[in-house]
Amino acid sequence: MRQIIAMGGGGFSMEPDNLLLDKYILAQSKKDSPKVCFVPTASGDQTNYIERFYKAFNTLPCQPSHLSLFEPEFTDLESYILGQDVIYVGGGNTRNMLVLWKEWGLDHYLEKAYKRGVILAGLSAGSICWFEEGLTDPLNAPLFKLDCLGFLKGSNCPHYDGENKRKPSYHKLIKEGKIKEGYAVDDGVALHFINETLSSPVSSRPIAKAYFVKYIDREVIENEVNTIYLGNL
Repeated sequence: MRQIIAMGGGGFSMEPDNLLLDKYILAQSKKDSPKVCFVPTASGDQTNYIERFYKAFNTLPCQPSHLSLFEPEFTDLESYILGQDVIYVGGGNTRNMLVLWKEWGLDHYLEKAYKRGVILAGLSAGSICWFEEGLTDPLNAPLFKLDCLGFLKGSNCPHYDGENKRKPSYHKLIKEGKIKEGYAVDDGVALHFINETLSSPVSSRPIAKAYFVKYIDREVIENEVNTIYLGNL
C-alpha cells in the first residue's frame, strides 16, 4: 500500500502542544515503534528545527532520526531511506530542496521507498513536493508555480488560511491556466492519499478545512473536502 500524508501546515513545528497529526502519521505504519526519519533539507538543515523534531517525537512511540544533506552521516543513502517506515519532510524553500534532492539522487530513492510502502509525509514544502505542481512563496516575491516530483496528480497549495496571499494567488494562477487544479489546504489539515487516491483528510483543528479548487465556466470553484477532526476520535 502506497501512502502520502500531505499537511497544509501544523504538526510539531507549528503546533508543539498539539501532536494529533504527528500521532496520526505514525499510526498509519501499523507498527508499535516505527522508524521515522525527519528530512529538513528545505530549511537548510536548521539545527533548531531538528531539535524541535526530536523534542516532539521522543515523546511518541517511534524511533526518530534525521537525514542531513549538509552534514551527511549516512554511508548508503538508498539503504537508509528504504529502511525507514515514515519519511517526514519539513517546510522551507521547496525549490532549493528539490535541487539538492536531485543532486543526491534522493528523489529516486524516495520514489522507490514510496512504491515499497514507506509512508511519505510532510508539511508546506514537505507537502507540495509530492504533487505534480505546487504553489511556492519566495521571501518578498510573488507566489509562483513550481514543478515537483509528481507522485500525486495536480497541484497543492498549503497554508490556505494561514497566509493572506495564498488564496488569491492560487485562484489567479488556476484561472490563467498557469497551474493545474488541485488541493488547497488550511493549516492543521492533512490530505491522506492511499495508492494515489484521496482517502480521509484529517485535521488537528476543529474548523480547519481542505478544498479541491478548479476552473469551470470562467469561474474558480472551491469544493470543500469533508475533513475528520482528530480531536473527536
